[in-house]
Amino acid sequence: MPRDTRKPDTMFQTFEASTSPHTGAERLKHLRNELARRGLDGFLVPRADAHQGENVAPADERLAWLTGFTGSAGLGLVLADKAGVEVDGRYRLQAIAQCDTTVFTPVHVPPATSGRWLAEHAPEGAMIGYDPMLHTADQIKALDEVLAAKGAKLVKCQSASGAPDNPIDAIWADQPTRPAAPIVPHPLEFAGVASADKRAALAESLRKAGLAACVLSLPDSIAWLLNIRGADIARTPVMLAFAIAYDDESVDLFVEPARITPALAAHFGPAVRPIAPADLGAVLRALEAPVGVDMASAPVWISDQLEHPRPLTDPCRLPKARKNTAELAGLRAAHLRDGAAMAEFLFWLESTATKGDLTEIDVVTKLEAIRATSNQMTDISFETICGAGPNGAIIHYRVTEDTNRAVTPGELLLVDSGAQYLDGTTDITRTVAIGTAPPEAVAPFTRVLAGMIDMSRIRFPEGIAGAHLDVLARAALWVAGQDYDHGTGHGVGAYLGVHEGPHGLARRATTPIEAGVVLSNEPGYYREGAFGIRLENLMATLPAEAIEGGDRPMHGFETLTLAPIDRRLIDAALLNSAQLDWLNGYHARVLAEIGPLVSTACQNWLRDACAPIS
Repeated sequence: MPRDTRKPDTMFQTFEASTSPHTGAERLKHLRNELARRGLDGFLVPRADAHQGENVAPADERLAWLTGFTGSAGLGLVLADKAGVEVDGRYRLQAIAQCDTTVFTPVHVPPATSGRWLAEHAPEGAMIGYDPMLHTADQIKALDEVLAAKGAKLVKCQSASGAPDNPIDAIWADQPTRPAAPIVPHPLEFAGVASADKRAALAESLRKAGLAACVLSLPDSIAWLLNIRGADIARTPVMLAFAIAYDDESVDLFVEPARITPALAAHFGPAVRPIAPADLGAVLRALEAPVGVDMASAPVWISDQLEHPRPLTDPCRLPKARKNTAELAGLRAAHLRDGAAMAEFLFWLESTATKGDLTEIDVVTKLEAIRATSNQMTDISFETICGAGPNGAIIHYRVTEDTNRAVTPGELLLVDSGAQYLDGTTDITRTVAIGTAPPEAVAPFTRVLAGMIDMSRIRFPEGIAGAHLDVLARAALWVAGQDYDHGTGHGVGAYLGVHEGPHGLARRATTPIEAGVVLSNEPGYYREGAFGIRLENLMATLPAEAIEGGDRPMHGFETLTLAPIDRRLIDAALLNSAQLDWLNGYHARVLAEIGPLVSTACQNWLRDACAPIS
């Protein structure tokens, strides 16, 4: 008898497959007809929306609608006789599974090499269309350079009035409507700094740069600056909007007037002026003084409207990433509640999964239910990744009713999940053995753990970036000839995006890590067709205590995430004494801080799960 995998009505995550490979050929045919009507030889279909968001509203899921690929990063490349989908290493297997590979060729490319497939296959002198609201100036410049050898030309798809005119929108008959969820003030007790103070600091930076204003296109920057939150997209509490911040500390916020409640108007005060989104172009064109634009994140359409655009890195990104005292306190509190939920979940999993009647959907459903009943979760922070056995090797796997797999004793289960709370955002991964640990997974698991520990323990001088630290998490794997195809860590917001720039722990992460920055620490190892391993904790960057003989200011990491690590998968002989000391100290802390927050039965389990390893 098939299992009942229906979700409770209160669940955030759903398990229906939102796309199908079978629709791709017909939709591609209609798109090519539309391109031919417009005199175009090709078209670019990015995953991104106008705000370059990782999560996008249903109306902006153009790449998924066309190709079936639902990953958070990718680029569709459509020509008259060929079509490709560029993805990085995280999505190589997913693209193959979700796309009709008879019409869409999955193209695995390293980051920052987009467009190579297009340059190879585009005919000489091709006219390739793009939506100027969905690509940044930097992206278009890079693609232009790649296509130059072919004499191919990128062409803006826009109406006679200059408004973006996307050909997919012209053929997507049932395209969802634009979101317009409530916008609410974010309490000062969680924000830590008043919006007026943030706007004053931003205005001062504009004056120093000789700019009259800057355009803000990133929703989390606007939410942080104005101390507001929204729900226009799932999993990230922001509103989708543009804003212009001025050197006099005022802000134009482009949002439909009907969305401004009396409470929100009072929160804004007279210095924040709501303006209808339809007027954005006119306001931009009327600005005569130099205006800062982040060419790496703002749509190229924005720069086109300005008389004097000046390149400027989004001035909110760095101060937003440096969490203040209130934000750090909120994150610690959120992780205590989240840790208690994770302990109850892991206890339930260990006592239930060996019976052999659970599926991936059962596990996701139970975890969300435990979080929902034991703390103040407002949403999950991303779609839970729950991969049993070989599904764990699909780095960003999302279970659906079509892919749902049994959780089988003797295999590994990888669960990567998180939650949104008013006081913080969480993200945690644990890989566990279902019953007896598979022997072939123990050594790579221990190497992944060693990498996570070494990153957790490191002290580093001021000015060091994530690119300098990334090797710490990989060294134990490299010695064994192993590695993983994703960054080691990403920035995390304070009740904002679970993925937050500009900091990271990765080969491309060049922004120096400062005090207050919160990062994930998540090395992994993936054996296609067999299992996946990933361990993830969040860490806050803090000034390190001075040590005798030290003569430079140093930073270190405070681990925020509190949940046991599966001892059955650890070969203590592969860890050195310092790594074992860290692990035992971490487990002692988990027991001391989480133990009082869980049920009596879970406390008994937690004592065993956190027992010292010698």
